[in-house]
Amino acid sequence: MKKIILYIASSIDGRIAEKDGSVDFLSQYPITEENNYGYNEFIAGIDTIIMGGRTYREMVNTDMVWPYSEQMTYVISHNNWGDKENIRFITENIIETVNNLRQQSGKNIFLAGGAEIATMLLKSGLIDEMHICYVPVIVGEGIPLFDDIPMRSQWKLTENNAYGNGLLLVKYKRL
Repeated sequence: MKKIILYIASSIDGRIAEKDGSVDFLSQYPITEENNYGYNEFIAGIDTIIMGGRTYREMVNTDMVWPYSEQMTYVISHNNWGDKENIRFITENIIETVNNLRQQSGKNIFLAGGAEIATMLLKSGLIDEMHICYVPVIVGEGIPLFDDIPMRSQWKLTENNAYGNGLLLVKYKRL
């Protein structure tokens, strides 16, 4: 069975984006060869990506080359913009479909964002690990990492790494 791993950046006040959805506060902390915050090792163990529709739209509306050409990507959305070579859209039976993906053999699943999808999967008990990159910024008003979680869950700290630029990568595993 695959593990679903949330790998995400957050401000120290728990925001993954500003109120307007912007993530400009992350621009001072790019993933580079020297400072990749464990990302290269992480992505080597991934064969499936799950992301929300807003995250997908943000990515395709930039000038960047699609970064997940070696993985199968599933976009959870109200809209189906048409399957592409390695991109599929999940528009219904979300929890059942994600659970089926999790039951397949292969490498792990990267939950790439956003907050609504992370909260939905957390509520359903489908997130196995969290890798949270805390950047030394307070955003204030913005989109929280998790929103309206009605239940409690326990997590074990498995690793933490501090980087010279102030970023802290914290890894947790569900108990």
